[in-house]
Amino acid sequence: MDISIYSAFLPHDDRVAALAFYRDILGFEVRNEVGYNGMHWITVGHPDQPGTSLVLHPPAADPGVTDDERRTITEMMAKGTYAILTLATADLDATFAALEGSGADIVQEPIEQPYGIRDCAVRDPAGNLLRINEVR
Repeated sequence: MDISIYSAFLPHDDRVAALAFYRDILGFEVRNEVGYNGMHWITVGHPDQPGTSLVLHPPAADPGVTDDERRTITEMMAKGTYAILTLATADLDATFAALEGSGADIVQEPIEQPYGIRDCAVRDPAGNLLRINEVR
């Protein structure tokens, strides 16, 4: 089977903060931005990976989501327990230093995990947990 990851979705609740983090701090390029009724869907991706994108979307924009579910999603985002994305880098220490210097919300400094991965963790402006693995 010839199949690959094309896009993944993470919620965002502040267009300006999302762009500042993903474009200006992580260095992702903005590939598309669609606005509708005050909401924004922003597609970003690493310049060296044109076939894989991350879509930052308004949480609970789906009309099938109830008001109670929207409240739950908002609460989970505020706690940082709604969404997770794992990224990778060849130089975790330099990446972490840049994130720390940018004022990113640090969750975990670089550490060697007992399961064989060295990683760190930060939260994006919407509270999404980003784990960054060191590629060896």
